[in-house]
Amino acid sequence: MIFLARKLIPTIALCDAAEPWQLGFQDAATPMMQGIIDLHHDIFFFLILIFVFVIWILARALWHFHYKKNPIPQRIVHGTTIEILWTIFPSIILMFIAIPSFALLYSMDEVVVDPAITIKAIGHQWYWTYEYSDYNSSDEESLTFDSYMISEEDLDLGQLRLLEVDNRVVVPANSHLRMIVTSADVLHSWAVPSLGVKCDAVPGRLNQISTFLQREGVYYGQCSEICGTNHAFMPIVVEAVSRKDYASWVSNQFIA
Repeated sequence: MIFLARKLIPTIALCDAAEPWQLGFQDAATPMMQGIIDLHHDIFFFLILIFVFVIWILARALWHFHYKKNPIPQRIVHGTTIEILWTIFPSIILMFIAIPSFALLYSMDEVVVDPAITIKAIGHQWYWTYEYSDYNSSDEESLTFDSYMISEEDLDLGQLRLLEVDNRVVVPANSHLRMIVTSADVLHSWAVPSLGVKCDAVPGRLNQISTFLQREGVYYGQCSEICGTNHAFMPIVVEAVSRKDYASWVSNQFIA
């Protein structure tokens, strides 16, 4: 029965990286990104209603006030009723948009008090350095590495051009993650669309974002602040794995 169901129901491939001619969002991997997508769809609903109404009013005006139908036009200075209506209705629509917008905005600024893991991302021209602060017991024993983009001629089969790196950011899935973002030289921006995060990396300043990864996967992002000649060549790759695999990865990093 299970085999038959797998044959009849196609497997859905999650979109965690940019695709050619893509118009929509990447699939959400965090509640934050899911909220952004839901808010976009809600606002788009109002946009369609307004668009249809404006087109209907415009077509109606062009049809009924054509010069052949009304050779002598009426001189209407103003209409109190219509002016009240076109002031009240947009205000109501903006209120329906503002309430979920503010709720999402403040939830994105919430800071997790006790995250499962804290990672510091340092932007350079043109690569990223990651420090796993929870394991830095001393200068001799720390979990820190650089992440460079893999050049096109070194890519393996299936790897994405301009998006793959030599060292991924490995994190445990179903866990709260805190990212501390800064820069060592110029302005950068640490952005991963599937996670719904975009945080500026400012020299001499620590910015913080918190998120919760709901599922395992590999999520791709890029620096989203113009930072010089090779701005397009400093991608970000976050790999969410199970807690058991994450513990093994940490152990292997210290052994190496």
